[in-house]
Amino acid sequence: MRRLFRTHATEICLLAVIVLIGAFLSFATPRFSTLGNAFDLLNISSVNIIFAVGLLVVLIAGGIDISFAVAASVVQYVTALILGQVGGGGWASGLLIAGGIGTLLGAFNAFLIHRFKIISIVVTIATFNIYFGLLMFFTRGVSIYTLPDWWTERIILYEREMADGSWAEIRLPVLVMAICVAATWFLIRHTTTGRQLYAFGDNPEGARRFGISIGAMQFIAFGWLGLMAGIGGLIQAHYAQEVVPNALYGRELDVLAAAVLGGARLGGGKGSVLGCVLGVLLISITQNGLNLMGVSPFAFKMIIGAIILVAITLSNSRIDKLLPIVNNERRRR
Repeated sequence: MRRLFRTHATEICLLAVIVLIGAFLSFATPRFSTLGNAFDLLNISSVNIIFAVGLLVVLIAGGIDISFAVAASVVQYVTALILGQVGGGGWASGLLIAGGIGTLLGAFNAFLIHRFKIISIVVTIATFNIYFGLLMFFTRGVSIYTLPDWWTERIILYEREMADGSWAEIRLPVLVMAICVAATWFLIRHTTTGRQLYAFGDNPEGARRFGISIGAMQFIAFGWLGLMAGIGGLIQAHYAQEVVPNALYGRELDVLAAAVLGGARLGGGKGSVLGCVLGVLLISITQNGLNLMGVSPFAFKMIIGAIILVAITLSNSRIDKLLPIVNNERRRR
């Protein structure tokens, strides 16, 4: 049990905090603990989880990217335009187009970082503004409401009628999210590439001397995030049933806070998919609870800022200094 706590301390702590906050919100507002609200939370959180597992790979590799949400908006719009020209397409072509465009945008970030030796946060701040500026310039902020039927058709995986006559539903975004989570987990935990990403993020110079290609690691990490951004953008438009150019603007901070809160270290070399998912759920549950309690959304922005500050502090601290039980166990040995 103690060994499990040592190796998964962040995830266990996050789960405990989620349980405590959930218990508090269940007493504070009866609507929180309903099955319908739980399913809605899962559906709504799916896109952020897709983004977060993509960002996790970049963080593990020692980078940082704040352009992915805007890139997802670009993917949405371009995919809608392309599909309009080819007669509507289907899920296979939609995922192929969105994933391909997203990967290219991520690879463009990696190219700038690797070719010109610029730190990733500077590059992605630049591409954030470039992508968003180009998108708003060419679209003039006009949304697309007419999408192919397959893109807007609601696909229900599981439903249950509630006592008040409403329906609790788990929809397609949850399935796509689960696939993206599983694929990312497999990549970073069960492939040689994943082990190289951890090694590169933890010690870039040592990894280079060991024969790991710096360029390859950067292109894989940012390309994977681009792929997840493309898929997430497609699914967000499916959920909203429209493409709004600035719909995802600002979401990058929520996702970054969740990923770092879940244990991803900003210095690289550390992070888990489970912690990442729990971080997103913690933030979503907090936001949902505040909304149900009628708290101003500006208060949530303050909470997100505090979470980022605390998460960065914890990511730069050794967990065994924060959790005395680990030190006590080591002394016993």
